Amino acid sequence: MVRKYSKPSNRISRRFGINIFGKPRNPLLHKPNKPGMHKSSHRKTSEYGKQLEEKQKLCAVYGRLTKKVLVKYYREALRQHGNTPEILLQLIESRLDVLVHKMFTSSIFMAQQLVSHGHVLVDGKKVDIRSYLVKPGQEIKITEKLQSNPNVKMAFESKIGELPEYISVEKTKMSGKYLQKPNIENINHTVPINTQTVCEFLAYTS
Repeated sequence: MVRKYSKPSNRISRRFGINIFGKPRNPLLHKPNKPGMHKSSHRKTSEYGKQLEEKQKLCAVYGRLTKKVLVKYYREALRQHGNTPEILLQLIESRLDVLVHKMFTSSIFMAQQLVSHGHVLVDGKKVDIRSYLVKPGQEIKITEKLQSNPNVKMAFESKIGELPEYISVEKTKMSGKYLQKPNIENINHTVPINTQTVCEFLAYTS
């Protein structure tokens, strides 16, 4: 059974004051204030506070990544030659749960559930590790058992016109391929995230 997630993700959106998961039904229209707040606050946010918020925003968009996991990716990005913020995002975008979401599901939480429950194949083999890093050229497929699930079918059909250029899908097989690592300009978040600011925060706190 594939469940839908609503209340926890709505609280996250209210916390940042943005429809962070791009829900058709904007949770801010019903409750615009942050959780626990009943009056608006005009206090100025410090530079550290801004960096922290960008980090929290990025972690939320990618399905509540922990700081431990984010630091791991950041250190790996530092070891590689190139643009650290871009490499950091490439590592996160290569996660199996993230790619399953971009190819097949309506939310990152649904994607995480499918992977954890063993409903996803990578190059024909079952992989149930959400953080598994997919390599360019590998094929991702939903198991035949779940392809007839109405929630999965509806979500997959709605994703067809939204695919980034570094991903391709086969409509008839409910499968997709990770074509190449994306450039930072190709990564479309539901909300703007300043990855450079996130890296500055991690450099200071990790």
